[in-house]
Amino acid sequence: MADGPDSLYTEEQLKSDAVSKKDVLQFVQEHASIKFLREHKLYGKLASIAKCTKKDALVTAYLKLFEQKAFKKEGEEEEDAKEVAKKMEKMKIAAAKPSTSSKEKEQPRYTKRIMKKGNGSTFPQKGETVGCFYKGTLADGTVFDTNMGGGSKKKKGGDAEPLKFKVGTGKVIRGWDEALLTMSLNEKAELVVEPMWAYGKKGLAEAKIPPNATLTFEVELVSIF
Repeated sequence: MADGPDSLYTEEQLKSDAVSKKDVLQFVQEHASIKFLREHKLYGKLASIAKCTKKDALVTAYLKLFEQKAFKKEGEEEEDAKEVAKKMEKMKIAAAKPSTSSKEKEQPRYTKRIMKKGNGSTFPQKGETVGCFYKGTLADGTVFDTNMGGGSKKKKGGDAEPLKFKVGTGKVIRGWDEALLTMSLNEKAELVVEPMWAYGKKGLAEAKIPPNATLTFEVELVSIF
């Protein structure tokens, strides 16, 4: 069908009641290329398409078929069926593959042990300001920072002041950001944070934290606002 069929109808006949929608659609579906049919949304069951397509649109498609000479080629349906089968197979393979998103495959780089239970109902949300008392120690037991008791972060009156920051926004090490979102108000927990979610390969010289240090923290969540 490289040269295409002869037209069965004149434009005047097409627009008259003598030629039905189904007649026009049947001709177009029999002789048009699959690409043409898809572009004009005429690829599918004849009855369904005839029901939801206006005759004017079918007449336009009929005339364009001859203008563009977009006729069906021999073996086209078989080739299209093969392409559809290939796409379906790719979709099946893609659906069968496990998700590789970094969030799903990334494992937590800390462990938490609850030392004192919180209220069990009030948890901080990302972006909220929290207040915490904490003590951080190295693997050998050395305390490198704290605001408990003799810590440096105190009010003028001498009372210890909670460390306040917006949780989940990168203001503190990731181990804290992630762990605090699992803690309820007034909970106290021991966090053991691996280097990747602490200070990494560089460490923190001013706090005397060496490179690749696993850190242990006692953290008490005392306020959420």
